[in-house]
Amino acid sequence: MAPSAELTAALRALAAREMAADSAHDLAHLDRVWIACQRIVAGEGRGDPRLLVAGAYLHDLVNLPKSSPARARASRLAAEAAAARLPALGYAPVEIGAIRHIIESHSFSAGIEPETAEAEILRDADRLDALGAIGIARNFAVAGQTGQALYHPNDPFAANRSLDDTRYALDHWRLKLLGLADGLRTRTARCIAEERIALMQAFLDELALEIGRPLPDGWRVGPLP
Repeated sequence: MAPSAELTAALRALAAREMAADSAHDLAHLDRVWIACQRIVAGEGRGDPRLLVAGAYLHDLVNLPKSSPARARASRLAAEAAAARLPALGYAPVEIGAIRHIIESHSFSAGIEPETAEAEILRDADRLDALGAIGIARNFAVAGQTGQALYHPNDPFAANRSLDDTRYALDHWRLKLLGLADGLRTRTARCIAEERIALMQAFLDELALEIGRPLPDGWRVGPLP
């Protein structure tokens, strides 16, 4: 059953009020993750939207900078913060426990495997937001925010150097973004990811053409299983 409009609005308002937003993790990101969750639920025929709406809007309630030494603990901290606020929104203890796991396991850096359908769906939805047109926009927005160059001027595709996504935004594509789809758990998310990665590959082809450098084969993603 879909959550009420009142509950969704209350969760959204809570996130808007308390989340430390940045250019990649803001209210619009949370809205997109919730939309993706609903799309995956419809495609898979499983998952509790009442749990997922809380996970979608509260999964970044504690949002630490990438440079923070506590970054890997951010999802656990967000889960704790969410759990403290959910009783006032009418969630029962068993639901809160489920939502804690949904939030804890969504993070790439936390390394916690999702154990429920809802945890798989939320993680897939969050990772989809790093792909496609939005993924491209987020990547370069973060680069501008953190002072990174768009790409290495002499070796943009790291043919003869080590990748370093702390200095070059494009390196993050090879180190993380182009491989995100490999970890998707749901068939629906993989289908969405294929479309979004195709757009990213077209962008890379155009970028390579414009900067006069060939795109190495290692930057091309094959079909998803």
